[in-house]
Amino acid sequence: MQIIVVGCGKVGRHLVMQLAKEGHSITVVDTDSTVLKKVTEIYDIMGVAGNGTSIRVLNDAGVQDADLVIAVTQSDEVNILCCIMARSGRKCRTIARVRDPIYLSEQQFFRELGISMVINPERAVAREMAALIRLPSAVEIDTFNKGRIELLSFRVPDNSMLIGKKLKDLPSSVSSAMLMCVAERENEVVIPDGNFTVQEGDLVSVITPQMAGRDFFKKVGLPYGYVRSAMIVGGGEIGYYLADRLIKSGIRVKIIEIDRERCEELCELLPDAVIINGDGTEMDLLKEERLDLTDAFVAATNLDEENIVLSIYAINKASAKVITKISHSELNDVVSVMDLDSVVSPMEICAETIVRYARAMNDSMGSEIEALYMLRGGRAEALEFVAKDQFSGIGVPLSELSIKSNIIIAGITRNGSFFIPRGADYISPGDSVIIVTTNKGFLTLDDILER
Repeated sequence: MQIIVVGCGKVGRHLVMQLAKEGHSITVVDTDSTVLKKVTEIYDIMGVAGNGTSIRVLNDAGVQDADLVIAVTQSDEVNILCCIMARSGRKCRTIARVRDPIYLSEQQFFRELGISMVINPERAVAREMAALIRLPSAVEIDTFNKGRIELLSFRVPDNSMLIGKKLKDLPSSVSSAMLMCVAERENEVVIPDGNFTVQEGDLVSVITPQMAGRDFFKKVGLPYGYVRSAMIVGGGEIGYYLADRLIKSGIRVKIIEIDRERCEELCELLPDAVIINGDGTEMDLLKEERLDLTDAFVAATNLDEENIVLSIYAINKASAKVITKISHSELNDVVSVMDLDSVVSPMEICAETIVRYARAMNDSMGSEIEALYMLRGGRAEALEFVAKDQFSGIGVPLSELSIKSNIIIAGITRNGSFFIPRGADYISPGDSVIIVTTNKGFLTLDDILER
């Protein structure tokens, strides 16, 4: 597809990287010619210097032939106006990054303006952080079927009953409620089969119904208790969205924010939270606020380096669930060798959402992508499709389908009921089908089959 990306900040650059991998023809627009030059050279794409709200600049970028325009500048208003200008008299679809909470209730208004999708990465990050706090043993949680199904990633501890066992030999009390979909060991990512033997330290992902996660962790020897208190360092949009969710769940929340004016705003927005005006990187302050007694600690400042240091300190000083916000993809290699608990990236969540939308636009066979998650730094993907009549495998037992290698059909939801499929099961029209694979670029359910 022909895609225009307006804004070459952190989110824009990460998005360009992901869309380039998908094989799209991309043009980027930015007011900073120096940044623009760097991005275009790295990814061998077209660039136009200028303001994305200018129709002249959009024309120079080829908006007449564009299929999709994505506005991810630092300004909500610029993003909204850019999408309106791009849509004026044209058939391209548009996506705007909008961060201000005041706009969140205006979805119908955005649709009337012709904006196809509004993305708020900060709110999406807060939602993911809240899910991780609900299940502290998980280092990553991805959801399917409108949240009813979860893909839980966790590190196998030294006391787990999984160690040394082949997946096919696990007791039915464990295997019947879950399916292991992805495993990473010594930086190698595989789709495990029944002969895969679990080892201590493996990073594995299992699929399970939403309410079964805590019971599963209990069975395999991981902590499964409830979080009752949380400390958040950083009172920005992510800190606000997360605190609001946690408070509504009955969790006591304490926010440490260095900006006094922002603290006053938070006191009004979150009357049930404890707001501390101070520098969260000061160890004495963390001790004074009893970091050692908190159940969950979230490092969500605007500086990745601060968040990394804070998280390492919290891991060593408290028996808490620790979540780290990372905004720069350049730090992924550094973070991967650190013993951090859970790392959440607004850029990656934004990119996943837009890549899923772009693939659905590219779809020519009717099997829509309902969800898409990039796993293990993009080395694996989990996708949810809705099976349509056009799928050539309708009604055929899975054992008789010629499925490509490195693919697992992880779950099927039919008429509201989820089940982990076996060889004799089949796919029916309307089924929600979850696929996990190390292959890339699937657009339709037929892509899982050998031609």
